Amino acid sequence: MKRKLWPILMTYLMSFLFLISNPARSETKKLDRKIDDLLSSMTIEEKIGQMTQISIEILTIDGAKPEDRVELDMQKLRQAVVKYNVGSILNVGTSAHPLDHWQKIITTIQDVATKETRLKIPIIYGIDAIHGASYTKDATLFPQNIGMAATWNTELMKKNGEITAYEVRASGILWNFNPVLDVGRQPLWSRLWETFGEDPYLAATLGAAYVKGQEGDENNIGANDKVAVCMKHYLGYSFPLTGKDRTPAWIPERMLREYFLPPFQAAIESGAHTLMVNSSEINGVPVHSSYFYLTELLRNELGFKGFTVSDWSDIKNLHERERVAASQKDAVKMAVMAGIDMSMVPLDYSFYELLLELVKDGKVPESRINEAVGRILKVKFKLGLFENPYPDKSLNNRFACQEFQQVNLQAAQESITLLKNNNQTLPLAKNKKVLVTGPTANLLSYLNGGWTITWQGDREDLYPKNKFTILQAIQKKIGESNVIYEPGTSVDEEIDIPAAVEAAKNADVAIVCIGEKTYCETPGNILDLTLPAVQLNLVSAIATTKTPVVLVLVEGRPRIIREIVDKADGILMAFLPGMEGGPAVANVLFGDCNPSGKLPITYPRYPNDLTLYDHKYSENYNLDCRYNPQFPFGFGLSYTSFDYSNLKIDKKEIHQDELLTISVQVKNSGDRAGKEVVQLYLSDLYASVTPSVKRLKRFEKVALKPGELKTISFVLNQKDLSFIGRDNKPVVEPGEFEVMIGGLKEKFTFSFK
Repeated sequence: MKRKLWPILMTYLMSFLFLISNPARSETKKLDRKIDDLLSSMTIEEKIGQMTQISIEILTIDGAKPEDRVELDMQKLRQAVVKYNVGSILNVGTSAHPLDHWQKIITTIQDVATKETRLKIPIIYGIDAIHGASYTKDATLFPQNIGMAATWNTELMKKNGEITAYEVRASGILWNFNPVLDVGRQPLWSRLWETFGEDPYLAATLGAAYVKGQEGDENNIGANDKVAVCMKHYLGYSFPLTGKDRTPAWIPERMLREYFLPPFQAAIESGAHTLMVNSSEINGVPVHSSYFYLTELLRNELGFKGFTVSDWSDIKNLHERERVAASQKDAVKMAVMAGIDMSMVPLDYSFYELLLELVKDGKVPESRINEAVGRILKVKFKLGLFENPYPDKSLNNRFACQEFQQVNLQAAQESITLLKNNNQTLPLAKNKKVLVTGPTANLLSYLNGGWTITWQGDREDLYPKNKFTILQAIQKKIGESNVIYEPGTSVDEEIDIPAAVEAAKNADVAIVCIGEKTYCETPGNILDLTLPAVQLNLVSAIATTKTPVVLVLVEGRPRIIREIVDKADGILMAFLPGMEGGPAVANVLFGDCNPSGKLPITYPRYPNDLTLYDHKYSENYNLDCRYNPQFPFGFGLSYTSFDYSNLKIDKKEIHQDELLTISVQVKNSGDRAGKEVVQLYLSDLYASVTPSVKRLKRFEKVALKPGELKTISFVLNQKDLSFIGRDNKPVVEPGEFEVMIGGLKEKFTFSFK
């Protein structure tokens, strides 16, 4: 008997010693036991409630206007949380609320959840804080993602995530629907400005940095200044064939894996806890209905462990819009069995009722419900909601503090990209008499774009009075007496172009601020990428005065400006620079800041020539078929100059599992300090799948004083040489490669031992 017991005792002892020596593993097991215990005590109604997410609009007192503070209707709230066991709420209801009002809302909701329900499971509240805590008044609102991508500054991106997490958590909200990891390869798309641009490596690097900023280096989302991210919109959402939002994408699997999957893979590897699903379809298959995308690829292959949430009403849309489900009930079954864990219903309880019927009828197994709810509960536990679901008012102390505003100003300044500077027109002397004109010169809303205070970001009257438009920032910098203002046009209608022309005659320089009105999602669909004709006419008319023209482009996507480029002496791309955008533009215009932005997108010259930087050789073969943008990906000028030299590689031939070290020297050869983005591109010269002319593989932003020289080193591994092969799997093939940095090139070969 003793001989039989001895192996058992040794097994227990070894397990005990393993747990002691692996505290993280021990904590995971404890958490799993908590979740299992809670699940075992839950009714099926309580479980399905946890999978149900509703918008705050259906919980509020009727009649609220956008400018009002939302007020909860307690009867409606109790119906949602007590009767329907709802586990998640989202959205703002009206417009951005003061910090203390958000704290009141969250406290009221959690009071009902934790004091009036049987199991006292707290609510997880979600918000679209995509460029800061955009639905909390006076929050630090950064440049939109496309502008942050133009900084090419990974540390600044991480800092953005940290500050946003702090201010979202201060509001009492613990879940942020960001980062947007869609790769922006369709410039017509109205959500391009929510992306990190057209390159998967740039998007993956910045997205991963943001995840760590939001969740912490160890992804301890229970820390009082961190939140859980929700990466979105998985997968292929950003490449609609028509360019219109929420319309079909046609993406072969090889291309999907090569270009659109890497940012999500990087975010998952960085520990992202939740994921939102693409509203539309790929190759005729709505992603919300796809077991392949949501389970086989996302979980079995990429290893995602968190929970998935649908986008707005998209399970219903499987029936109503995509028409792959014959009824709403079929749509619910299809989505849940594909892998959706939580439904953003969001304006009724239909998902709850239909899923309950499906489980009781045996059409959805309770094991699948347990799986989904277990994932949701795990995030709630890790957020610390079960320990304390209430807002931490100690965070009020640093909300929108001066330190945060300074980081925001830096981000806005580094995002601004100098595209043209004839005869060193810029920077401008501060004693110049300037005309400021154009539709984007004097509106804060146009500097911020959608998801700002309101969904569309278009309520100018709700913007803070202590922030500066471009016009106001210029007036402050050089004095109102040196500034003439004539609006000239709105975005799409003439106001008084002759008045702007007459004013230009009396100015030393005309600063013409053009671009787009604020928009978000489907309302931002356009039929022509060309900038509205009235704005082009304004620039052309002012150019006839011979007064130097400086264009400031305030836009979320690259609107075609071909016919006015030659009429401008200087061009700044400001993107959507956020609340500090006005001072940032003024600082760059007048030389208090040296621009360092680089384009994260290709800026096209023609509406129907949308070739991207990583094109194939056949797309750049002769004069009739070539990469001929207005401004190329990665481009951006400076008020100083940088010289590259001594590009070196440590091996001319590498073998399997070996690393390649590349170094280059960069010198500031100008007369003022500046920042340069050192970009490493790689070309696979021959491959079984047609290779791109070049692909971005590494980058580093470096600050250099006048005359200063630095050596920058990069290391490439075998994965960097790989591509998605004909069998839709990553492959590295032996052959010749070329490294390019700053116009310098070196070749090496790869072979198997």
